[in-house]
Amino acid sequence: MISSLAHIDPAASIGNNVTIDSFAVIEDGVTIGDGTHIMSHATILKGTTIGKSSRVFPGAVIGAIPQDLKFVGEETTVEIGDHTTIRESVTINRGTKDKWKTVIGSHCLLMAYTHIAHDCILGDYVILANTVQLAGHVEIGDHAIIGGLVGAAQFAKIGAHTYIAGHTVIDKDVPPYIKAGRDPLCYVGVNSVGLQRRGFTSEKINDIHEIYRYIYLRGLNITQALECIEKELPESNERNEIISFIKSSKRGIIKASAKETTNED
Repeated sequence: MISSLAHIDPAASIGNNVTIDSFAVIEDGVTIGDGTHIMSHATILKGTTIGKSSRVFPGAVIGAIPQDLKFVGEETTVEIGDHTTIRESVTINRGTKDKWKTVIGSHCLLMAYTHIAHDCILGDYVILANTVQLAGHVEIGDHAIIGGLVGAAQFAKIGAHTYIAGHTVIDKDVPPYIKAGRDPLCYVGVNSVGLQRRGFTSEKINDIHEIYRYIYLRGLNITQALECIEKELPESNERNEIISFIKSSKRGIIKASAKETTNED
């Protein structure tokens, strides 16, 4: 059902079985997939694509130009996947020439008042709790969960299957499969519960624990830890992903907690 009180530009592409409530605004150049629901007072601006069976709650603004003084009107986009929920007053900005697009994956949940700045790339099944604020160029891997009132600095990278506690600041990269918390943000263990819920075997989780023991608990610097991991631990997808993430980090990864503990559960 499309309300007669919604403003929909004739040049917008609206899929089948889409619901658009009264006072929603859909600009030209917008594409909305089948079965998606755009609620009252949501604003979907030019250059936005939203996939199938997603929900956009009241007050959300998607596709506004970047809050970046270097932006000079390039034709950039926002791309949102299927089955993603965007709650009240979320703001998602278009890309700049850096990546030309801002991307939100499928099956994501962006809670109220979240801000996604230009050129951010979010994977699938990402959850951002209320009032998470992402600066430009932030990248977040699949299945990451970030607690409320977290701020992420420009170009920060958050690995897949991470859990980041609320009320923290992400100013270093957060490697995959771990929990991070405290101030300053630091490693506090492997995200064992999250990995179990997503079907990782106990053996796989134990292997990930062992990798992070080398990185955080054995008194090695990062170069030494990676060398030992590559020489001494069996190759696996998880091992390779962790090594690749750390080697490609430009900001450096978060450190271990000052209060080191071997209780990583």
